[in-house]
Order: sequence, then C-alpha cells, then structure tokens
Amino acid sequence: MSMRDGIFTTVAVTLSGVALAGLLCTDAYSRPASLEARGLHALSLQVQMSCSGECAGVDERIVQLQEQGTAR
Repeated sequence: MSMRDGIFTTVAVTLSGVALAGLLCTDAYSRPASLEARGLHALSLQVQMSCSGECAGVDERIVQLQEQGTAR
C-alpha cells in the first residue's frame, strides 16, 4: 500500500508541475496578472490622491505626538 501511495504521489506532483508550467507559458496567466497589477497601481494612486488633501491635519497631529513623545 505504501509503495502504491508513493507512486501515485509522484505522478500527481509531476502532472501538476507540467500543468503549472503549461499555464505559465501561455497568456492565460500573464494577461490577468498584468491587469491585476495595473488595477492595483490605479487604486493606490486614487488612495494617494484622495488622502493628500484629507490627511494633512492627521499628518501634523502625528508629528506633534511624536515630538511630545521625544520631549518626555
């Protein structure tokens, strides 16, 4: 039984490796990955732009708290 499990595991790992290599060599993986990266970049730009005006007071308060912490 143990020998059969070892053979089955070896075949399963080999087949999954071949399937993964086939997926990575096609555009089926690269296109969605690049779209996801572009979307994440666009989202981070939106968050950065929306925070630039709203977070000014928060940034000043953080600096004040840090200065108070070092003064003690």
